[in-house]
Amino acid sequence: MAHTVELRLENNGTTISVEMGSTLMEVLHSAGLEQPYPMLAARVNNQYKELSYRIYKPVTVEFFDMRHYEGYRVYQRTLSFVMQKASLELFPKRKLRIRHSLGNGFYAEYDDSVPLTVEDAALLKLRMEDVVARNLPITRQKRLAEDVAKEYAAYGFDDRLELINTRPHLYRTVNYLGDMPGYFYGALAPSTAYVSRFDIMPYYNGFYVALPSRSNPEQLTTAIHHDKMFDIFHEYQRWIDIMGVPTVGDLNRRVMEGDASELIKIAEAFHENKIASIARAITEANAERGVRMALISGPSSSGKTTFSKRLGVQLRVLGLDPVLIALDDYFVDRNKTPLGEDGKPDFEALEAIDLETLNDHLRRLASGESVEIPRYDFISGKRQWHDKPLQLGPRSILILEGIHALNPRLTPGIADGQKFKIYISCFTSVAMDNFSRIPTTDNRMLRRTIRDNATRGNDALRTLSMWPSVRRGEERHIFPYQENANVMFNSSLFYEISVLRAIAEPVLREVPDTVPEYAEARRMLKFLDNFVPIAPDEIPPTSLLREFIGGSSFKY
Repeated sequence: MAHTVELRLENNGTTISVEMGSTLMEVLHSAGLEQPYPMLAARVNNQYKELSYRIYKPVTVEFFDMRHYEGYRVYQRTLSFVMQKASLELFPKRKLRIRHSLGNGFYAEYDDSVPLTVEDAALLKLRMEDVVARNLPITRQKRLAEDVAKEYAAYGFDDRLELINTRPHLYRTVNYLGDMPGYFYGALAPSTAYVSRFDIMPYYNGFYVALPSRSNPEQLTTAIHHDKMFDIFHEYQRWIDIMGVPTVGDLNRRVMEGDASELIKIAEAFHENKIASIARAITEANAERGVRMALISGPSSSGKTTFSKRLGVQLRVLGLDPVLIALDDYFVDRNKTPLGEDGKPDFEALEAIDLETLNDHLRRLASGESVEIPRYDFISGKRQWHDKPLQLGPRSILILEGIHALNPRLTPGIADGQKFKIYISCFTSVAMDNFSRIPTTDNRMLRRTIRDNATRGNDALRTLSMWPSVRRGEERHIFPYQENANVMFNSSLFYEISVLRAIAEPVLREVPDTVPEYAEARRMLKFLDNFVPIAPDEIPPTSLLREFIGGSSFKY
């Protein structure tokens, strides 16, 4: 007689009995869930699991498709695996790299820098469609690390070998697409048939891989309108290639060889050089067309505040007098924050800002008046007022920073020609390996988890629970305006996740396994385990990273 276990199915709130040892795929088939799109993976006892996972004890399960944030990542990872196999079959002597995200898809190119032709792109798409049609199984196995290393070597996957060598374990978890090995720090779909919607288009020296929209999987966005962002990504990518740290394995090796101090100095000098060049551009715009305001926007935890202060220092060097205002200080009191569609406070909405007071202050400052500026207390959720009024002089440049700074609705009374617009984000360029990129949102989430735990009274659970709302707000209120910027700045530091690891781990471990956010905490802990830690001792007090880990010489 077969033994059974109880399973709580969160998708419809039912409890069912399943045979012990059943896979999630078998449970999904027997449950008869209505599903407009294929289920890609599941959350089991608040941990992300692939559909091959077997049930041996009572569990709570929630299946999800690509409309779920993790489901979308599953789709991206799986498609990149399919692309790797198709490329290897089609162009076995060319080494392909996924460089970075771009719109709803990602950009990839070959190491030989030979541009992909329209004909080559068509061939690659056809071969990927063939791999999808073959419905090849995608499996996960634990194997002796030395055997995995031999397999990687046989395929010429030097980038993955470096990661194994710098983070030694007796056994390694390996993904297989057919017999081709790979590594991803997250779940994959059960087979290649699950990622049938995509497109391939030549772009720059490589190609753009278009994915379906997460909110509307029927829609495949093929138009690319992120030229400025692409230029920033590509500039930084070329630079870290020159530095010799394009992947985590390369970075780990340099750290183990004692080069952490030099890497920190070089990365910080690169930032300083870029900030100085932006200050020069503002100074020129001030002289040529009377620009009196620098607007700085970017998603959460991009380092906008420290960037503003460092930009102010560089502007002073050039003879201007910067006056800084943070949009966060114009938040309405927390009990007046507008509610989102989920009924929870929407801190990312433009209406969370007291627009009337802000624009009144900007108008008065522009007319030469002295104005008292509020200060928002994130602990109490209320604005406070202080007795240090601001006033603009003839050499003053007003620096206004916040997530909505590039939204025209924020400052309707100021002529566009008087604004110098800057977009800043943490465009992570170091990749796990050539086919497993690190999403910029993961980098920013680590920064915010650490900062909010230290300065805003939020533990990791609260930060993780708010993150989906933060992401929705970014997609609505920030990303649509990013290409309006005059310049963009990449706030990522290629060494930073190695520093964030030791600080983030104890904070993430406090998330209990009784809540859905535990799945994200576990995923991030597994991700961080790939990095050789770097002590923060040599990070300068003016670094953008100090905004999140503490020890900054700037006052916030």
